[in-house]
Order: sequence, then structure tokens, then C-alpha cells
Amino acid sequence: MRRMRVAAVCGAAVVAVVGGVAPAAGAPGRRVGPVVELTYHGSAVLSGDRVDVRFTPRRTGQGAVPDATAMVRMRWSEPLADRQELPQGCARAGERVVWCGLGALDAGGVGEPVALRVRLRDAASEVLVEFDTVWSGGPVDGTLRSGGQRVLLLDTGDEYHF
Repeated sequence: MRRMRVAAVCGAAVVAVVGGVAPAAGAPGRRVGPVVELTYHGSAVLSGDRVDVRFTPRRTGQGAVPDATAMVRMRWSEPLADRQELPQGCARAGERVVWCGLGALDAGGVGEPVALRVRLRDAASEVLVEFDTVWSGGPVDGTLRSGGQRVLLLDTGDEYHF
């Protein structure tokens, strides 16, 4: 089962959330482990070659997320500049990917806010940022895209909320 919800933000940014059930390998329709869904709520601004992103992970589902189990992966449609100053707990992984650890999250909990500024290799009129959750064991996410969200930012200097 899959559903898609699309919302326009400020008439310019688009956020897409895709959800469904992740079946266990070899057992169609069966979930493995506690079901956990993470979503990311925050804001982002694109200005020239700079993108400022602030978000908070929110958790629904059964069971808690132990510390160091989940990370958010942000994929950028434009290459990032070679040098980046990222906050503690975040790391670069390739020319278009940044990972940030989320820490522990209780059932129905709100995680610690994440704030980062990235520089694009070149100024862009728009950039798409894709957020998804990557698990290092523990709970199995209850969505096909692991809480996947897409945010399209236009170089207006306006803050877009997702």
C-alpha cells in the first residue's frame, strides 16, 4: 500500500511524503521488529550557493529508537562545495549527500533539533533536498521510503516550512 501527500508551501516549495508497509524479506506483508516512522519538520532557505536547513525529527509507532540507531540522509540535487562546516554528528558522504545522527527517540517523541548550513558548488536557482531515514539495526521503519520527504527550494531568500 502506498500513498502520496503533496502540499505547496508559500506557493513555491513542495514537500512530498511517501508511506507504506515495509515487508520482511521472504515474508510478503509481514513486518519485522517494532514499527517506527520518522518524519522531519522544519524549514529551509536557499540563497545563491547557500542552503540553511533546520528540522526536528518526530517519531510515531511502537517502541523507542535507541541512541545511534537512526540517521537522516539528505541528498541534494546539486553538488555540494568541496569544503563544508557541518555540525557535530553530521558527515559528508559523497558530492551530494550529508548524514546526521538523530540520537535516541522515545515512542511518540520529538528528537533534538538539527541545524546545518551547506554550500553548493555553484549558485542555483532551485535545489531539491531529499530526506530519508537510514537504520543501523534495531527498529524497522514502517514506510517504504523510511520517512522520505522531498523539499524543493527556490532561490527567493524565503524560508520554506516542511
